[in-house]
Amino acid sequence: MPSASTVRRQIEAALSNRIPSALTPAPIVRQFAPTGVDAVDTLLEGGLPIGAISELVGPASSGRTSLALSFVAARTHAGSVCAWIDVSDEFDPESAAAAGVDLARILWVRCGVRPRNDQVAAPDFRLPEKYLVPPPAKKGLHGGGFGPHPRTEAKGLSEAVGEFLHPEAISPRCAEPQRRPKTEREPVPPVSPQPHPKSGFRARTEKPWARIEQALRVTDLVLQAGGFAAVVLDMAGIAPEYASRVPLATWFRYRAAAERTQASLLLLTQHPCAKSSGELLLRFQPGEPSRDEATVFTGIHHRVEVERRRFTQVPSNVVSIRKPPQRETGATWRSKSTWAGAQ
Repeated sequence: MPSASTVRRQIEAALSNRIPSALTPAPIVRQFAPTGVDAVDTLLEGGLPIGAISELVGPASSGRTSLALSFVAARTHAGSVCAWIDVSDEFDPESAAAAGVDLARILWVRCGVRPRNDQVAAPDFRLPEKYLVPPPAKKGLHGGGFGPHPRTEAKGLSEAVGEFLHPEAISPRCAEPQRRPKTEREPVPPVSPQPHPKSGFRARTEKPWARIEQALRVTDLVLQAGGFAAVVLDMAGIAPEYASRVPLATWFRYRAAAERTQASLLLLTQHPCAKSSGELLLRFQPGEPSRDEATVFTGIHHRVEVERRRFTQVPSNVVSIRKPPQRETGATWRSKSTWAGAQ
């Protein structure tokens, strides 16, 4: 019995005139966009993929947002429009502008933000007219006062107080023995501690389902509408137990929409969520501060590793659909603070 490879070659040879490579999957042409960080572009052999999902995973202060801002800055300077879906309302426009992002070409969506007190319309309050009309002037002593002069009201008060506190009046009463009534002690019931008001505590520990749902809907609308070169779904502030409950069908739908509109979807999380729908998974390690002097903070040293990559880049930009063997690769770069100069 011939093997499967032999049968495959026979079928392709018979259909070569009409259907070349009938049983061979078509190669995938994948384009890349530079991130603006030379070390990362060298590691990824070009940059982040276009029309796919790239996951940037790591703890806080590991370089996820810095790399995303650098990528968005490169896209906006090229004349493209980007979107930033901010789930936890942690996006800082000043830091983005310092990183080189053109804020006029970015759509900032803040999820779960309540209006501030100064943004709430004040109620239409009007004081009745009768309180604005001055009362008529009263005739009499001191412009309307009635009765005797105030000084006459205190006449004889000192003499009355002196007679009241005279020793002849208070000494007989003080000499009498005073009985102290004995009162039986009543049993005090145990008092249970009152629960602490949870007004502020509830706001801090509230489950972010509403914000996550709003962010997913907005991301779906942005990807389906098209016209955005890069869409950043910032879920870095969401705990992994909440972010990992997003259905896999949602990421598959995002992957198809991003491939159709040729948009780069960047997913910032603490734990991988997209699974097989994500084309690139970058794992960021905790950054280490860098100081030029003993007391001057100038930036952070970041390290990133390629944990999963579905397709590898080749010089011809045409790759096979087969998944290549994974190997650990990493890169290190330094993000400088604003006062230390550009990156």
